[in-house]
Amino acid sequence: MTDPTSRTPFHRRQFLRASAVAGVAAPLSITLASCAASGSGPDTPASGEAAGSAGPVDADNPFGIAAGPVDAVIFDGGYGTDYASFAGDVLAELHDGATVEVTASTTIAQQMQPRFVSGNPPDLLDNSGAGAIGLSAIVDDLEDLQQVIDSPNVDGTVIADTLYPGVLDVGMYNGKLAAINYVLTVYALWYSESLFEANGWQPPRTWDEALELGAAAQEQGKYLFTWGTEAASYYLTLAVDSAIKQGGDDVRLAMDNLREDAWSLPAVTDVLAAMEQVVARGYMRPGGAGTQFTAAQAQWSQAQEALLYPSGSWIENEMKEQTAEDFVMTGAPAPTVDADSALPYESIRNTPNEPYVVPTQAANAAGGKEMLRVMLSPETATEFARTKLASTIVRDTVPEDAFGSTALAAQIDMLEAAGDQTFSWNMVSTYGMTAEVNVLFNSFLSGESDAAALATGMQELFDRIREDDAIVKIEIA
Repeated sequence: MTDPTSRTPFHRRQFLRASAVAGVAAPLSITLASCAASGSGPDTPASGEAAGSAGPVDADNPFGIAAGPVDAVIFDGGYGTDYASFAGDVLAELHDGATVEVTASTTIAQQMQPRFVSGNPPDLLDNSGAGAIGLSAIVDDLEDLQQVIDSPNVDGTVIADTLYPGVLDVGMYNGKLAAINYVLTVYALWYSESLFEANGWQPPRTWDEALELGAAAQEQGKYLFTWGTEAASYYLTLAVDSAIKQGGDDVRLAMDNLREDAWSLPAVTDVLAAMEQVVARGYMRPGGAGTQFTAAQAQWSQAQEALLYPSGSWIENEMKEQTAEDFVMTGAPAPTVDADSALPYESIRNTPNEPYVVPTQAANAAGGKEMLRVMLSPETATEFARTKLASTIVRDTVPEDAFGSTALAAQIDMLEAAGDQTFSWNMVSTYGMTAEVNVLFNSFLSGESDAAALATGMQELFDRIREDDAIVKIEIA
């Protein structure tokens, strides 16, 4: 194991090469050759202290946080950053002299890469958004957060005993809990229940039904879907979710492991063919490639020009200021190709989102971990659900009335209907693909390319990453 005090911070030369090649949005070519310290070697803390701590630990201070600032960089997306400020205030009340400085960012990789290169990363990072750093590129430079999960929350209950099942899996990288994904994200097709009821429409269960609904929408001068340039990748999510439901685990594993036949599997090509028909028949609102994504979403939630929008469950909070008063937001599972799908229609992708990491070289790693401990405690998790209308990974923080939110109630209903038929995949954020995915899907949704070209482009992207020995691979089972 390399001494972390002597290695070049974050592999300076390789990081700069990746930034130059990909702009900074998709650092796909970073060489990771060293091993981050994880409790052994010359920097191992003495007994009674935690890794990265500044003082002794006790039951109320399991990581040894001391007075001083905690530097937290939070992605300013659909959930904003005020929830982190709330958690910071709670932390400050628990520890005299400790403060949390929350910095909002919409371009995580662009702003954070120089800090990692210089050995000055933040103490806590919400590595989210289209410009996030591919986690496989920095996994060796992150703390193992199992220590947080094994600690008691602010109320004294071990955090591991308070979480929904399986929510930590998406943050495991080759046996290391490198990220804690904070928000329990349900991916669905979102629509206005009031609009559908007024027209006698039902959310489509198959792609044939989606095409029929598109024709009905067209008769009323509406579209089936809309999209914005930065969020074209949402249609990758829809396509992969639908294909996994149709083809089962064979599709999921092929996608998450970047297999060479992933984009030629029958379930995948059938879904892309159906989506090509959506575009060809004029059911996709034109101009999305030149429209900012929240403006495109407002075409759906405010102007109601489109019937359906594929998104994670952050959509209600993100659009709460741009949603029509009569828009009763609710959600439905992604359609399958036909009724003979491997997974039932009710099956949904339930992948926790907002991956929080604590860099090993952080000046106050103890503070970053303590911030996570506070965020995973009942008071702050309930406040997040109440203000953001989305559940965290902490159980029992959403009341039966879902705080009056129809969209949040729909999430709970979909989870209950799915039962154990949920699934997850994460290759886009694992390998930092979003920027390149957006290019391919903007072209496809605009009608400038077809399903075959899209599949070829996605497979070439998969192949390039898979065959690049400089990129750390994460094997998914």
